[in-house]
Amino acid sequence: MEHRHRRRSGLRRAGSTAVAAAGAMILVVGLSQLGTASPGTGTAQGTTAAAARPMENLGRGVVAVRSGESDVLVSWRLLGLDPENIGFNVYRATGDGDWSQINDDVLTDGTNFVDSGADLSQSNSYRVTPVVDGEEGEPSGAFTLDADAADEPVVRVPLRDGGRIQFVWVGDLTGDGEYDYVIDRQTSPQSIEAYSSEGDFLWEVDMGPNSTDQNNIEGGSATIDVGHNDGVTVYDFDSDGRSEVAVRIADGVTFGDGETFSHDNDTEQFIAILDGQTGALRSSAPVPTDYISDGPMYARFAACYLDGETPSLVSYMKNRVGNGGFNLMVTAWSFDGSNVDMQWKWLRNGNHPDGHNSRCLDVDSDGDDEFAEIGFVLDGDGSLLYSMGGQGIVHGDRFHIADMDPSRPGLEGYGVQQDNPGGLHEYYYDAATGELIWEHYGSVADVGRGMAGDIDPNHPGMEVWSFDGLYNAPSNQLAEPDTNLRPWPQMGLWWDGDITIELFNNGKFEKWDPDNPTPTNSVPRLLRAQDYGGTVGPRSQPGFLGDIHGDWREEVVLPNGSSDELLVFTTDRPSDIRLYTLAHNPVYRNDMTVKGYMQSHHVDYFLGAGMEQPPRPDISYAGSD
Repeated sequence: MEHRHRRRSGLRRAGSTAVAAAGAMILVVGLSQLGTASPGTGTAQGTTAAAARPMENLGRGVVAVRSGESDVLVSWRLLGLDPENIGFNVYRATGDGDWSQINDDVLTDGTNFVDSGADLSQSNSYRVTPVVDGEEGEPSGAFTLDADAADEPVVRVPLRDGGRIQFVWVGDLTGDGEYDYVIDRQTSPQSIEAYSSEGDFLWEVDMGPNSTDQNNIEGGSATIDVGHNDGVTVYDFDSDGRSEVAVRIADGVTFGDGETFSHDNDTEQFIAILDGQTGALRSSAPVPTDYISDGPMYARFAACYLDGETPSLVSYMKNRVGNGGFNLMVTAWSFDGSNVDMQWKWLRNGNHPDGHNSRCLDVDSDGDDEFAEIGFVLDGDGSLLYSMGGQGIVHGDRFHIADMDPSRPGLEGYGVQQDNPGGLHEYYYDAATGELIWEHYGSVADVGRGMAGDIDPNHPGMEVWSFDGLYNAPSNQLAEPDTNLRPWPQMGLWWDGDITIELFNNGKFEKWDPDNPTPTNSVPRLLRAQDYGGTVGPRSQPGFLGDIHGDWREEVVLPNGSSDELLVFTTDRPSDIRLYTLAHNPVYRNDMTVKGYMQSHHVDYFLGAGMEQPPRPDISYAGSD
């Protein structure tokens, strides 16, 4: 028998807005683990926008999983605007019993706690209370661990029966401060479904007859989630405290309230904003028809604060010219709660290389987000900030932008190439200007995958790697002399409790071991998703990877084999490192909305061995007025 972990309703967002007003700068850590890095700046330390950007008014995200025969790991969020001196108490209620505090002293290190005293033959509910200056605040919502719950690092979310699931998005659809789930169904026609954080079905959208052609390059005008395209994302675009669902639609789409969208031209497409709680259409606007003679356009979506203050939807859209090249159009859209309107349109006319993933972040520290591709960047007003096409960059699958070198001001980028005629395999560059810092060459090849993250504390800053070897990015030196020794360049995630990243590779949770660099010992396995019933999608990618509950460490979301359950893998390992939730970091949260060929998310500060305390995010809480 499977035992499901389930969330129980409680006080909404307790301890967030009110407590945030009680203090100033956020505390980071277990500083004993972090140490001090050389001075460096990410975008959050540069020039800031005139007004703090509104972000989700999250609750504590309490989660509990068995972590042994008699132990339970309870974990919760430190919020972006929590005061520096905040601490926490943890409470447990067994069965229908009363709440009892289970920690002896106020917890001021990591935001997790190992409960070794619970009667696990009964259900146990957990909640936390914030403590500031000795005063205990209101309790959080509660999470209930079922009686005789399985010993597994998994929260199971029940779903209706249905077709294969490829992607999962998260957002606070219901306004309770916790992340709910939106999934696709890769049926014919396709559909989108929404579920609460507890697994309660909310609504379904039928993408209609124009989603039956699922060719990965030239498919239907309402087809979603094929190739490196998605055409769906979830975010609170009007900053009212509840997330909307953005989707590219065409004639024949039926919304969550049963209404069908009708249009007399099946090729023409629209940007639609749906109510996150009901799936009803709130507003739509036509996609520009500049390239309609070549058929409908596939889309890739991202949330982006183009003015530094309000969220926009940025849509990267392509279609093929005959059997040759591709038209590329990027548009930005605002939603004010009533109407969706196009802010600007950019058409590619020139040497501006794109790839299979997009990012939205402030690359030049001016306070406004830019839209970044593998070989060019658009400014917040839709003008071209720079292109790397003139430096020999061509199309490639994957790229990263992060504070890879904490000793160097600003952010750095790393990308790989596909069949570059000059033999360029990978490159490292200044993200603000596009100026190349170093390049690696070889024979003409499709490098395919590249990854960036701090996996080796023996070398300052991040490592970068493809199939050509593992390099320390700041020094351009091989972190391991034998180039055959490297992790698989899939995805990184923070999981095991130390400050360096772990790895997610085709359903395996792994960790690079820099002290045992041999073919058999270099990447010890932490767990396998398939042992718990999880299945990966195309290109071995998860449905979702990101920080959606508990402390700052990340979750991996996979469907089970029959697609009637989401498995949310969440760490069962304690940590004394204290960081505000990654979902309150603007760069990281933007990237949670992006799919394409899925890539790891990055924050706008250096997160790794020897890191400094990150700056307090320049945000406010949406819908908190």
